Amino acid sequence: MDALELCYMSAGELSSLIRDRQVSPVEVIDAHLYRIDATEPTLNSFITLLPDHAREAARRAEAQIQAGNYRGPLHGVPVGLKDLFNTAGVRTTSGSRILDNFVPTEDCTVASRFQQAGAILLGKLNMHQFAYGPTGENFDYGHMHNPWNPELVTGGSSGGSGSAAAAGQCTITMGSDTGGSVRIPSALCGIVGLKPTYGLVSRAGLTPLSWCLDHPGPMVRTVEDAALTMNVIAGFDPNDQATTTREVPDYTAALSGSVQGLRIGVVKEYFEAPLDPEVESVVRAALAQLSEMGAIITEVSFPMFFDSQAISGTILMSEAAAYHRDLLATDGDKFTPSVRLRLEAGLFVTAADYLKAQQARARFNYEMSQLFGDVDLLAGPSEPITAPPILASEVTIGDQSVGTTGALTQYTRPYNISGTPAISVPCGFSAEGMPIGLQLAGRPFDEATVLRAAHAYEQNTEWRLKRPPI
Repeated sequence: MDALELCYMSAGELSSLIRDRQVSPVEVIDAHLYRIDATEPTLNSFITLLPDHAREAARRAEAQIQAGNYRGPLHGVPVGLKDLFNTAGVRTTSGSRILDNFVPTEDCTVASRFQQAGAILLGKLNMHQFAYGPTGENFDYGHMHNPWNPELVTGGSSGGSGSAAAAGQCTITMGSDTGGSVRIPSALCGIVGLKPTYGLVSRAGLTPLSWCLDHPGPMVRTVEDAALTMNVIAGFDPNDQATTTREVPDYTAALSGSVQGLRIGVVKEYFEAPLDPEVESVVRAALAQLSEMGAIITEVSFPMFFDSQAISGTILMSEAAAYHRDLLATDGDKFTPSVRLRLEAGLFVTAADYLKAQQARARFNYEMSQLFGDVDLLAGPSEPITAPPILASEVTIGDQSVGTTGALTQYTRPYNISGTPAISVPCGFSAEGMPIGLQLAGRPFDEATVLRAAHAYEQNTEWRLKRPPI
């Protein structure tokens, strides 16, 4: 079987071939390692690549499957983890040379669950230093490059996860999302990124950025792969007290292909914020497509959307500074200047400011919950722009000059504040050939409806079939 085709197969497609012994895990891993060799000099998706480990794991998986011990849909499937997921015996840098020699002795819960499912770790993926930035620029390990145009950002902080999935380097990648860091690179790289409900996926063994805003989530090429991944990684973990004890459903069962009668609210404030006209046109066309498929599209108002940057920023700065305070004191000169500036600024946020932000968060979440009394999902653009140039501090949207960080987190931060599930799914391309994402968000723990709508839209379009030129 053609090696490149193996690299662009979904986990669902690969798993059927592996299960039926039409292709071996060894062939799959060899194909992906070849793909990485060919593309990595351009993309810089990885901090640590594990070819020997992956090949050995593939041989074990092949032997297990031949002996009749097939573990399920991820057995033998290649996975990459953002480099803040602890991996036993493999360094975990969190994107910083400060931790260049940190080698955990235990796997994080997510890595452990992937291993139990038989997935094969290819390596640790590049990221914005300490996950504190939405662009995917890293001065310690090199910037990440968008496979649709290497001169442009991948988005961050899970930039390596975005480029690796989009370019066929990994079938499944994992990111973490504090202000959009799963959905931003997914939108800018043209893949599917799911931020699950807060507490649905364990954070145990992940380097935190903000304890109450962090969400680990899958970054993949199809919605079905997001569902398959959630079946493996979701659920209660005694090592993370924030995880839910509710039973985890089979998320693939929700993928009915239908949105008939589904009520989707389009937030009007999303289109009052700075928004590139081309992005708006593509997103509105996607909403029209959902309407043609039987969804009930209505406009809704969410005035506190405009407060989301201030609420999220205050909480994030405070909690990030609290976690990194000691490291700032001992190794402050080794931080990237922009990351150090944000962390040190967080030290000056008062307890009163933090508490006021949490109070505003409660009002924000109440207002959002009221919207879900009338609709099943909220919809809008994932990003107001396509990928900007690497190191651009500002972007132009219409006739406005907007800071890159503010622009890239504009539509994503609200759902970190609320902790509710949100997905970015490809919905088109700009005239320059850059991906554009549609964001769908749902009620707490209603991933099933989010996945159902995203999958139905995906299957009624051909965006998932496009491949980047790299």
